[in-house]
Amino acid sequence: MFKQLAVAGLRRGFGAVKALRSRYTRRRRMRTRSLLRLTRGFVARSRYGHQLGMSLHARTPQHARTPKTRRVFWGFEPRHMRPSQNPAFAKLSGKPINRAARYSGKYGPPPRPLARRKSLEVRVAETEAEVRAAQRLRYKVFYEEMSAQASPRMAAERRDFDHFDAFADHLLVIDHSRIPEDYSGRGVPEDAIVGTYRLMRQEVAEAHGGFYTANEFDIEPWVTAAGPDTRFLELGRSCVHIDHRSRPTLELMWHAIISYLVHYELDIMFGCASLEGTNPDELALPLSFMHHYCRGDVETTPPVRARDELFVDMNRMPKDDVEAKKGLRALPPLIKGYLRAGATIGDGAVVDEQFGTTDVLIVFPANQISDRYRDKFGKGDMRDEKPAAAQSA
Repeated sequence: MFKQLAVAGLRRGFGAVKALRSRYTRRRRMRTRSLLRLTRGFVARSRYGHQLGMSLHARTPQHARTPKTRRVFWGFEPRHMRPSQNPAFAKLSGKPINRAARYSGKYGPPPRPLARRKSLEVRVAETEAEVRAAQRLRYKVFYEEMSAQASPRMAAERRDFDHFDAFADHLLVIDHSRIPEDYSGRGVPEDAIVGTYRLMRQEVAEAHGGFYTANEFDIEPWVTAAGPDTRFLELGRSCVHIDHRSRPTLELMWHAIISYLVHYELDIMFGCASLEGTNPDELALPLSFMHHYCRGDVETTPPVRARDELFVDMNRMPKDDVEAKKGLRALPPLIKGYLRAGATIGDGAVVDEQFGTTDVLIVFPANQISDRYRDKFGKGDMRDEKPAAAQSA
């Protein structure tokens, strides 16, 4: 380039030099713009690759472009947190989820709503923006209130996400008292979503690489032995906004899950539940209580075990030293609720360093739901029930 400028200056003067420089600059800009057009789809997938977009947009608006500083750290993230290369996962927007594609087959989409009580409604997310709002709530609870460690990309976007979010159903607790009267947007505003649960049916998981729980527990032999007529539902990523952590909210979520279970004719619920802390010795009482009292009939139905390389023995205290009442009180409210409803615990725990927790496996056959819970949550839509008094966990 410099040689061309020198020759042009000698032959035709500095006017020719200026014209040649302008032409060179224009060509360079054109090449840059072409590269931007080619990579816009990648940028959209990079920022929103784990979400529910169903088509790749040719053009990406300015606000959707990913800052250069954020992309620097992608190579250091775990594989399941890296940008998706699947064009089915595109830009996250407020557009509706493709319900016909997602719920094709015998059962169709779940009822809307699944449960309702006064200003609270529980239903499945219907737009991609609602999924993003649920992820932001999860981030607020898991990473800001608790001790989970966010990846650089999660911290930048203030969302908790993984690739399972792209195809799971997201149960939302919506507080209609938080929706402004003049709100006219699609879906509901982010502040109105005060609780969430992630639900993944067996056929959906098998079509997308398996269950999240399989990362910690050896569930494949158990699922296979159950046979093709037994249908599984994985529960996970449960959290509630601090202002709504009360018995009425939890009861409403339970009612919605049972309605979902009945609609899809599912047989067994399962998932990871967490105790805060990563030192099993400090959790000896709750772990030992679950080991001795909550594993069901292990002689006729051997429990599902934690993966061998992650296995943490829950039997940390002799049974005679474990007081059942104290052990039950030491459990988190969510696990306590599962056990009271009829769930059992798998064999072994797993320490999750990222979330700062010790995880156990909850196994919950639908036919073992206690009569008390079945009578309370198995009928009606709870529209007219008065809120129950909050009980201490």
